[in-house]
Amino acid sequence: MIVDDHPLFCDALSIVLTSAAGISSVTTADSLNDALEVLNDGPLPDVLLLDLNLPDVNGLDGLLRLRARHPELPLLIVSSMSDNRTVSATLRAGARGFVPKHSHRDIFRSAFDAIWAGETYHPEGYIEPASEDGERDESVARLASLTRQQARILRLICDGKLNKQIAFDLSIAETTVKAHVTAIMRKLGVQSRTQAVLVAQQARYAHLLPEG
Repeated sequence: MIVDDHPLFCDALSIVLTSAAGISSVTTADSLNDALEVLNDGPLPDVLLLDLNLPDVNGLDGLLRLRARHPELPLLIVSSMSDNRTVSATLRAGARGFVPKHSHRDIFRSAFDAIWAGETYHPEGYIEPASEDGERDESVARLASLTRQQARILRLICDGKLNKQIAFDLSIAETTVKAHVTAIMRKLGVQSRTQAVLVAQQARYAHLLPEG
């Protein structure tokens, strides 16, 4: 499955995947919500190719939501944003590989070969980020460890909602929300809801791109 909001790119990439990567069937979705609906209605694809810049996605939120809902689904990021920080953040968040959008068709074949072999594909020229980026990458990795329900609750916390409001929105008991919030803070290594929100902000593009 290809999730990208540019029809011409989807068509071109579909041709590349069938001719160069040996993929027999390709489906597309132009938003994350459309992709989630398709995934809920049918069998999972062997691999999902995800663009980071979608109309209904902010930063790494799309990747994190897919990981929380379908942790067994291999995700290959295909994006025009291919600086080391972004690549590192996506891999930390659980992506199985990263391919810059301008890559030659042979690169896609190499990425799929790596995924079939159970490996992670790194784009050519990728360098592990300096230690100063370690805390940011660790935050993204912690976010990726959340379950689907925990990720939903964290998004509602980021919206400023209280436990009682979250319980109403999700049709669950307030005590259940409290238990999830405790688990979320433990996984994120924080002591308060405010700190949890700050960690969640590490998944935004503004925190991944260089200053200036």
